[in-house]
Amino acid sequence: MAELSEWNDPGLADRLAAVRGGVADACRAAGRASEDVTLIVVTKFHPAELVAALAALGVHDVGENRHQEAQDKSQALAGLDLNWHFIGQLQTKKARQAARYAHAIHSIDRERLVDALTDLERPVEAFLQINLTDDPGRGGVAPADLESLVERTLTNPSLKLRGVMAVAPLDEPPASAFERLAGYSQRVRAIAPEASAISAGMTHDYVEAIAAGATHLRIGSAITGNRPEPR
Repeated sequence: MAELSEWNDPGLADRLAAVRGGVADACRAAGRASEDVTLIVVTKFHPAELVAALAALGVHDVGENRHQEAQDKSQALAGLDLNWHFIGQLQTKKARQAARYAHAIHSIDRERLVDALTDLERPVEAFLQINLTDDPGRGGVAPADLESLVERTLTNPSLKLRGVMAVAPLDEPPASAFERLAGYSQRVRAIAPEASAISAGMTHDYVEAIAAGATHLRIGSAITGNRPEPR
């Protein structure tokens, strides 16, 4: 691993502890065990030094939504015990490159992307992203096409289907959006019972996501602080 300068942010540990406490509280309120929820810290636009500081605080799962940035950070931090989660829209032509560092891809939303992820060096965990809006331009598979995408994913031995992923629409209460996502999760499990994971919930709505059964949270600024301008 290349030598990295020390990250100087005395508030990082406190923010991480606060979010972990909030997750534990939300799990108790939902009658769930906090150990069943994976906290993915989203570090987009932040430098590798911040990720290294998070690892020193016990973080194992980090999320990125830009391929080049994720690739560079994963290479710089190759010596650390980190699971890299790709959570952004992924171009088909970049899919195999992303699979070299990604432990999981949370944005599988079309059959062409599934097909691009064949014959990988190692299996990758796959979350099917579902579009919870009426806008076909938004990322995610349309609910009507969900079952066919499940079937296609199951034919690919390089992908381990974990479950579903979604972002709650801004114009809808998150609780109702995540309730619909839980219903889509049931449809997936009717075909693939082991694919029970739900990737949902960010800084502003993770409490509602946990109440609806989320198993993977994607939380950024509440832990990392304000993002620097993209480079």
